[in-house]
Amino acid sequence: MSASRRSSADAPAPPAGEGSPATLRVLKKYPNRRLYDTRTSSYITLADVKQMVLGGESFEVRDAKTGEDLTRSILLQIILEEESGGVPMFSTQSLEQIIRFYGHAMQGMMGTMLEKNLQAFAELQGRLLEQSRGLYDPKQLTPEAWTQFMSGQAPMLQNMMTSYLEQSRQLVEQLQRNTGGLFPGVPGFGAGKK
Repeated sequence: MSASRRSSADAPAPPAGEGSPATLRVLKKYPNRRLYDTRTSSYITLADVKQMVLGGESFEVRDAKTGEDLTRSILLQIILEEESGGVPMFSTQSLEQIIRFYGHAMQGMMGTMLEKNLQAFAELQGRLLEQSRGLYDPKQLTPEAWTQFMSGQAPMLQNMMTSYLEQSRQLVEQLQRNTGGLFPGVPGFGAGKK
């Protein structure tokens, strides 16, 4: 089953205390497009949901009438708002490439690769932020202060980026091994590759 069609019941159980039923925050979406937070018994906005994501809080969004899981839809709305305002993260070409993978035989592998790369990048970001603690208050870290911090971190950053790139290379090689029999005539995906 593809990641886009997986229900929350198919997802692995989260560790205790992280999204367990006792701590999972449930938001209900009503037909009038309003979101209702069952924990605080109040209506909230997409900006509030974004803050939950930034805070690492576990939640799910359910249709108030049908109970259908709408979490992905709400997260995509937040991404759309972020991409529409300020500085977008995705170029037009990146979005076109992503769209081209929908319905393609490689869609599932593309999703896995993006997920693994985002995980590795988040780990890289976490290590960089950990290194910056004590030097700067992360809540007040300006682009100028970040640039100054990064200029002194060249060797450490190079090692971390090398590790990140190695993880990406290993993932691509694993995908090639896993798909060797599917695309025998395609360079890099032939059955002779090991």
